[in-house]
Amino acid sequence: MKLRNSNLDRLANDDFDVLIIGGGINGASAAAALAGKGARVALIDRGDFAGSTSMHSSNLVWGGIKYMESQDFALVRKLCKSRNHLIKHYPSTVEEIRFLTTITRGFRHRPGYLYIGTWLYWLLGNGFTRIPQLLSPKRIKATEPIIDASQAVGGVEYSDAYLHDNDARFVFNFIRHALDHGASAVNYVESLGAEYRDGTWHTQARNVIDGSTFTIRSKVLVNAAGPWVDQHNELTGQKTQYQHLYSKGIHLIVPQLTDSQRVLAFFADDGRLFFVIPMGNRTCIGTTDTYMEHPEVEITQDDIDFVLDNINKRLTLDKPLTADDIISTRCGVRPLAVKASQDSERDFLQLSRKHVVDINPVSAHISIFGGKLTDCLNVGDEISREIKCLGVDLPFPDDKWYGEPPAAVKQAFMQQAARMRLDDMTPATSSEPLSKRLWRRYAAQALDMLEQIRVDPRQGELLIEGTEYIRCELRQAHRSEMITRLDDFLRRRAKIALVVGHEELRKSEGLKEACRMLFGDQAQQRFDEYFANPPDSVRFTSQQPSPEPLHVSS
Repeated sequence: MKLRNSNLDRLANDDFDVLIIGGGINGASAAAALAGKGARVALIDRGDFAGSTSMHSSNLVWGGIKYMESQDFALVRKLCKSRNHLIKHYPSTVEEIRFLTTITRGFRHRPGYLYIGTWLYWLLGNGFTRIPQLLSPKRIKATEPIIDASQAVGGVEYSDAYLHDNDARFVFNFIRHALDHGASAVNYVESLGAEYRDGTWHTQARNVIDGSTFTIRSKVLVNAAGPWVDQHNELTGQKTQYQHLYSKGIHLIVPQLTDSQRVLAFFADDGRLFFVIPMGNRTCIGTTDTYMEHPEVEITQDDIDFVLDNINKRLTLDKPLTADDIISTRCGVRPLAVKASQDSERDFLQLSRKHVVDINPVSAHISIFGGKLTDCLNVGDEISREIKCLGVDLPFPDDKWYGEPPAAVKQAFMQQAARMRLDDMTPATSSEPLSKRLWRRYAAQALDMLEQIRVDPRQGELLIEGTEYIRCELRQAHRSEMITRLDDFLRRRAKIALVVGHEELRKSEGLKEACRMLFGDQAQQRFDEYFANPPDSVRFTSQQPSPEPLHVSS
């Protein structure tokens, strides 16, 4: 907890150019951009970083092909360019993947029409990805035998991209970049409201962990609270041109349905796109699109039934998927930006996920509405421009604030890993070589991990059964990833809670050792806290047994 405590002290005692409220993708990318350009940045989140919408995505980085039908070509081109930019600058994390879309009899468009659309989509994306293909029902079945092609009239295959790792991990790496460039970012710190006086924002903050309160001073206040932007604007008395509508989406994580590395896309019974997405040795299926009055959501039996019913209609499985096959779930809201003057009853299914930056120059206040993972680099650059217009000096305006380290750094890591025969230590259950995974997750910091393994080979051993996590990663997490509660580690810094069943985790001796490494004397408390109050992803399951004692070592 040393990193968190030192950042807390700075929040209370330093003056900042910018305070960002919210550590989702919008806040994280804004913090990384501003800190990378030399601003004095603070960021707080009342929960963990990426603790809401940003950890409930489909893990897809896509150009918005769904907006082709509404002819919003400018938005599609912008998102395609953003997707291409992410693929180029995060080649280990954001990878091109093929989408195979099956069209059934009676659908509103013929396959040929959609095929033309995918070519236009490809052209709007500057031909950056592989070209589309038109598929016959016979070829669909030959390519993906699990697809029920009996009612198919054809299909198309085209390319977009996806996050090889977890979405929340991708967000945290922006937080990590901001910290590395001098920002003070702290999770579990809540804004109680803010007042602008004498050219300075005075934000009352509360440490959620111990209840203590303090004031954060900044020249500019950026509201990046995701679905709760409107609520925080009420606290600060901000009137904006935009507001949010909310759409709930869920995904189910089930055992691996196909080992092909492509996304299977269908049109669900309600007419919207429905995906089967690879997730290592698991499969993610969904999503739903349900209008909500507020951002607090939970998964329901109707949500689960909808996803299971749609997937069972479209695949030929040995036996239909049931609730017993669900390992975990994702359930979150999409905050959709609309003009405040617009009718809230409009057709939200036609709304895009575009972001909107609303600025009050009089009070040096910025609100970020909407947004998605694909557009994160644009958000960071746009906020940097607006902050500069509000009078904040950016000492290094042209410095690049995103992307993986230079190729020479990666080459040095891979050469050292090869000399150590690191990949020979890859656990048999892993989905990829150890060198590739460590580089993707930790980049230059992975060089230090190689040294730990060289000195003590046990640091390269698998720690938690059913995962790919090795011991030295726990040391890294404890030292520099601000893990405050067990769910921060299991669900957000890693995706362990998504791919390993709740009961299996509860009985894991490796997890108990991980708790001791992460929390020391508080290990039992954090272990009990997690299993006594299951997170949303497992609440649909039957009542959990009482947690077993952890036996903290002295």
